[in-house]
Amino acid sequence: MNIAIIGAGAIGSAIARSLSRAGIAASIANSRGPESLAALHQELPGIRPVTIEEAARADVVFLAVQWGRIPEAVRNLPAWNGRIVIDANNALEVPSFQAVDLGGRASSLVLADLLPGARVVKAFNHLAAALLQSDPQAEGGRRVLFYSGDDADAKKTVAQLIERLGFAGVDLGTLDGGGRLAQFPGGPLPVLNLVKFG
Repeated sequence: MNIAIIGAGAIGSAIARSLSRAGIAASIANSRGPESLAALHQELPGIRPVTIEEAARADVVFLAVQWGRIPEAVRNLPAWNGRIVIDANNALEVPSFQAVDLGGRASSLVLADLLPGARVVKAFNHLAAALLQSDPQAEGGRRVLFYSGDDADAKKTVAQLIERLGFAGVDLGTLDGGGRLAQFPGGPLPVLNLVKFG
């Protein structure tokens, strides 16, 4: 299974660090090109800078891009053809951090419309970058990562990846149901840093 990250800001870099710590190889891309990621590549064994187009061909793609830049980031990419996209985004305007008006729709459903053919799973968006890249073993348990989606097989793949990273995955259900619980702002779960015991 090939894994890639589109977006190398705080969350994208945190995901890269988490993957590298677990010994999972991945590629990472941003709008400035692979050369701009040389320092991250040097820091993180197994994380390889690539173009956005190359990253988008992976079996599992983390999308961690500022909300307003997503349409441009995914424009003219290869057909998704059932590949998994992990929605690690929150619908916020930058730099104001005000909620984007989505007309009452769940943010992951809006994103899915921009990615026809992709199997979207909402995950990795509700923890701050510092927690996401830190050791998931905490307080004698494992830090919780929520995930939701409408494709059972895609969710199973993401759940297995969450476990490989050392987190405890919690399935919230569908994008329109559980996805709303974990989206920020609006959902009640992003403010919580939960640990699962046992």
